[in-house]
Amino acid sequence: MSRSSEILTAKQVADYLHIHPLTVHRYAREGKIPAFKIGTDWRFHKKYIEKWIKQKTASNYEQRIEKTVQ
Repeated sequence: MSRSSEILTAKQVADYLHIHPLTVHRYAREGKIPAFKIGTDWRFHKKYIEKWIKQKTASNYEQRIEKTVQ
């Protein structure tokens, strides 16, 4: 994978996550998704997005287990 393809735009992240690009911008602005700015544009490291997805998935799974146990 080349260096340039490891950095994603908000549109690419939105397509990857199947959500609206404005949602990606809001998550970035609120610090809910790992991102950085170049000028006025948000950019995303693909490896950090994938790590974020794994963390969210694990967190959601743990919450479901806790609800089942209670």
